[in-house]
Amino acid sequence: MDEKWLAGVDIGGTTIKMAFISQKGGIIRKWEIPTNKNEKGKHIPSDIAKSINLHLYELKQSKDKLVGIGIGAPGPVNVQAGTIEVAVNIGWENFPLRDLIQRETFLPVVVENDANSAAIGEMWKGAGNGAKNLICITLGTGVGGGIIVNGKLVHGENGAGGEIGHITSIRKDGILCKCGKKGCLETIASATGIVNLAQEELANSEDIGRLKEDYKKSQIVTCKQIFDAVKKADKTAIRIIDQVTFHLGFALANLANSLNPQRIVIGGGVSNAEDTLLIPLKEQFAQFAFPRVAEGVELVIAKLGNDAGVIGGAWLVKEALINKSKGNLVAVSESC
Repeated sequence: MDEKWLAGVDIGGTTIKMAFISQKGGIIRKWEIPTNKNEKGKHIPSDIAKSINLHLYELKQSKDKLVGIGIGAPGPVNVQAGTIEVAVNIGWENFPLRDLIQRETFLPVVVENDANSAAIGEMWKGAGNGAKNLICITLGTGVGGGIIVNGKLVHGENGAGGEIGHITSIRKDGILCKCGKKGCLETIASATGIVNLAQEELANSEDIGRLKEDYKKSQIVTCKQIFDAVKKADKTAIRIIDQVTFHLGFALANLANSLNPQRIVIGGGVSNAEDTLLIPLKEQFAQFAFPRVAEGVELVIAKLGNDAGVIGGAWLVKEALINKSKGNLVAVSESC
């Protein structure tokens, strides 16, 4: 009998990524559709169901080919109920995502926070493979995080475990975050935060360099420009990234001091800078990490890119339905 597939879904504010994945974690087909935020995102469950049906039809497969669907969604998630507590960018509030998609597809569904799903994906098939104590941080438009301790995702008391982006910086004059606090890590280490820091620095800096000249011409700066300028020893760019890695290293070291992880995986679009980010980050991290903790941890760049969420979703449904894990608090199987 042919092996059944797993469906992984990663819901973002702009696009919904989907994939059919083998039980060994291989991607059979992947695609994406636009995120329809009209009427507070009420059409998203049916959009997902229709898209899955379409791709099964194109592959000449019936719905029986799928074990189930694992979904990563933004915002705090009640993993037991499969509901999204709040997803501001989409318009959801107490949204019964699992029940709606199960009703549309007649398939079992597991729902998890999107950053947690990405962390699981990196653990299974990416840079975290083999680690049972893992911190995964995604540096994108915002800062997301997933924490795995002794092979289990940390959800916390009400589903907000792993909100690394909202660790408060030591900057007293921190920027106001969307969450309502000032100085959240997200306002500094996200792509948006880095650009904001750069604009402030470039407006006040007297240094002359390529980054400054480009900014004077266009009044626009991007993360890629900043990291490219670091490679060319641009003083202003180096100063900006020093600020970013100081705050990021401080936050990650204090998390590591509490959790003693084996690996810290850095993902998201900002991680495309690779060593230009990682080398100064390791130096800053070492300043604040307890020596014994620093000896046991490895800081690495994520490997799966945009596939982390769908692969993590597939793993979640595999563990919940095939390996008969109880509920949605899943443990790392020894085969990982």
